[in-house]
Order: sequence, then structure tokens, then C-alpha cells
Amino acid sequence: MNQIISNNLNPHVSVDCVIFGFDGEQLKLLIIERKPKDAVSALPGDLIKDNENLDEAACRVLYELTGLKDIYLKQLQAFGDPDRIKDLADVRWLRDVREEPLTRVITIAYYSLVNLAELAPRPASFAKEVRWELVKKVGKLGFDHNYIVDKALEQLRLNLKYDPLIGFELLPEKFTLRQLQKLYEAVLDQPIDKRNFRKKFLTAKIVVSLDEKEQNVPHKPAQYYRFDRKRYMRIKDRFWF
Repeated sequence: MNQIISNNLNPHVSVDCVIFGFDGEQLKLLIIERKPKDAVSALPGDLIKDNENLDEAACRVLYELTGLKDIYLKQLQAFGDPDRIKDLADVRWLRDVREEPLTRVITIAYYSLVNLAELAPRPASFAKEVRWELVKKVGKLGFDHNYIVDKALEQLRLNLKYDPLIGFELLPEKFTLRQLQKLYEAVLDQPIDKRNFRKKFLTAKIVVSLDEKEQNVPHKPAQYYRFDRKRYMRIKDRFWF
């Protein structure tokens, strides 16, 4: 007998979490595989409780399905297409786990960009698997989750262009300009001219050269830099990439 995952859940409102991870080279997406009787990948998401606000719900759901906590989640937008639930695999799964499987559900999406090397997600609740997958190779997801991912990626790219702070928070305290460029290329999904990229950040003086270089590398050691947060806060309204 299937166990209904509900009690004080609001059947009409859910949250979905789009967690992008950077591994130093590539951009990845955190996805779950649902259970029971399912082989469909999806974003970590679930219904909200009647006694919690949306931000609380997003943090709870992410933790319950993946074990991740203390992740800064930014609200993206609401998704309420009447045909969000139309795929037969989604309908069958909902019949197993919801008290009102075919009711209309509006979802509020949240997104985040994290350093995946610092995280160790593990499946729980109705997630039988949690994994990082290259954004470029993400296949069909449940419900309208592919569309949600596309919208989150658009917003992430816009944010990185106008607010590089989210990028610097993923890098170590001291980093090379190559590492910084790799981050931008991974998120924007396009090659960037090395000379112009470095000129942009060095001219803005938001990166400061350190008296230290890479060691034990098979190439010419690169200079280390640090992010000048105070300088950036003074000029952030004038900075864009």
C-alpha cells in the first residue's frame, strides 16, 4: 500500500529548487529521481505546509529531499500554466503520493549557485537518487521543470553580468584570473576573450594582485588575486560585464 506524503500540506502551492553547481570547470544542475515506481528525473520540489512561508518551504523541501541546508535560495518566479501536470508519468506518480493528485498546483521556483565541492547531497523522502548533471546534458525532467531551469539559467546569467559578487563567493579566497574566467564561461556558456576579460576586472580594480603565485603546476605559474569587496560595493552600480 502506498503511503500518502501529506497531512498539513497545501495541495495547490509548491516550491521547486534549481540548484546550479560549479566544480571549477563546468556548470551542473542538482536533480533527483523520484520514487516509488518512477524513473523520472526532476528538480527538488514539494508542496508547502499551511504554517510556513515560501522561503521556509523552499529550505525545508531542499533539505528533506537532498540533505542540503544553509543554502542561500533566491526566489525566481511563479509558474502556473494550467497544463503543468499533463505527462502520464507525472500523473501516475502523483496518484501514488498525493491526496489530491490532479488538482491544479502553482509552483514558486527558487534558485542558487553553489560550489558543489563543498556539498554532499544525499537522497531522502521520495527522492531515491540525488545527482549533479551537466546543465548541457540534462534530459527531460518531470512537469515543467525544463522550462523552470531555462528561466533560472537566464536569470543567473543576468545576475552574473551585473553582480559578480555571486561568482566571487564560489571562488577560494585567493584565485587566479583563469579560475574567474572559467566561472564566467561556464555560466554564460560561451568563450570569452582573455585579454578583454582581464582588462575589465583589472581596470575596475575589484581584484587585487597578491604577492603569490601558483606552485607545482605543469604550466607557467599564474598570479593569485583576491576580491576587493569594499571597492566593489562603492562601484557596483557602475559595473557590468
